[in-house]
Amino acid sequence: MTSTLRRSVRFAVRAACVAMLASFASGCGSSGEGGASGAVADVKGDPARGEALYQQCAACHSLQANGAGPRHCELFGRPAGTVPDFEYSQAMRESGLVWNVQTLDEFLTSPITYVSGTKMGFAGFSDAAERADVIAYLHQVNHDPASCPAS
Repeated sequence: MTSTLRRSVRFAVRAACVAMLASFASGCGSSGEGGASGAVADVKGDPARGEALYQQCAACHSLQANGAGPRHCELFGRPAGTVPDFEYSQAMRESGLVWNVQTLDEFLTSPITYVSGTKMGFAGFSDAAERADVIAYLHQVNHDPASCPAS
């Protein structure tokens, strides 16, 4: 087995485990929002600071429309690689990820490493506080009908 194939298998197993745990956690003691959707209790960053940091993402992403990257509205709880009318890499489509606070934090640390083969060329946010801020911003706007109207 080649090292690339071993890495792919390890990643697929890890992603499946994360998705399964998120699914189990979403039903544990929740009253509305749960694990897979990124519960409010899990969001610890500063959304105002996150909005400023999101400008680094805005070169490719927007909230409501696909661009070089997929739209970010309805992000929480969405399986990776599933936004209609966006051409994802095979790696992202097959990642098994479901976007929540934890998976976003892990992914945004180093997208290229976390999903080997992704088309996303962003190096990531190495600072945990910056990741938390961006995630808090995304969580806030995803729950704001003015920013992300229900489709």
